Amino acid sequence: MQLGLVGLGRMGGNMRERLRRAGHEVVGYDPNPDVTDAGSLAEMVEQLAAPRIVWLMVPSTVTENAITELTGLLSEGDVLIDGGNSRFSDDPPRAKRLAEHGIGYVDVGVSGGIWGLENGYALMVGGDVEHVSKIQPIFDALKPEGEFGFVHAGPVGAGHYAKMVHNGIEYGLMHAYAEGYELLEASEFITDIPGVIKSWRKGSVVQSWLLDLLDRALDEDPKLAALRGYADDTGEGRWTVEEAIRLAVPMNVIAAALFARFTSRQEDSPAIKAVAALRNQFGGHAVKKG
Repeated sequence: MQLGLVGLGRMGGNMRERLRRAGHEVVGYDPNPDVTDAGSLAEMVEQLAAPRIVWLMVPSTVTENAITELTGLLSEGDVLIDGGNSRFSDDPPRAKRLAEHGIGYVDVGVSGGIWGLENGYALMVGGDVEHVSKIQPIFDALKPEGEFGFVHAGPVGAGHYAKMVHNGIEYGLMHAYAEGYELLEASEFITDIPGVIKSWRKGSVVQSWLLDLLDRALDEDPKLAALRGYADDTGEGRWTVEEAIRLAVPMNVIAAALFARFTSRQEDSPAIKAVAALRNQFGGHAVKKG
């Protein structure tokens, strides 16, 4: 098949390569002249034969502008895919606007990071059966070999919703490993923390790819001394917790993991200052002066 791919960064660039290895033709566009196949979005679209398929792999902050520009470049019968981390609620309005021009819309949650080139990407897809079926050979080339790694999760919005929940779970899993690591670090009994992590990688119920990556990080820096204890969040964790509130679903672990990231950004927590002040007021407990 032929595909236009917008965004050739860490994931998009590897996706282009994986698709080409599978025999598909990919015309990529990126503002970086060192990696792009076309000088502009318009030039990329011109190189594609109708009906066209164009896949966006750009940050959510620029997705809307890219869709607006592509709406004026694509034609009836074409399909536009958003594979970035957009909020699921943005998808139905986009699909409606594109449908007015006869353009199909599919949203895809993509997981796999920088390892997807060799391992394949987990794909969570939302959209009409007609549009998804048209793109299926592309999905088959990107997903891992075997029965797992792909789902047509439902109508437009379902792909990004599934990816949102996926990333919320990721928050919780990462923080559980992180808390375990901290306890090992604090213990007077453990003398080989990297060795403990390695011992969990096979035969253990907590083995996972995330654990493998923690092991890899400790191989590179056994004390994680080069890192600061600061973690960003890119939106999906917040959206997951917001949905839990909307649907009254208890989400203790994921919410706590999200709030832990907020805590990591505070140099001197105002909340803990208030706790210290209260302990001093009601019990005369000692406080540390700023």
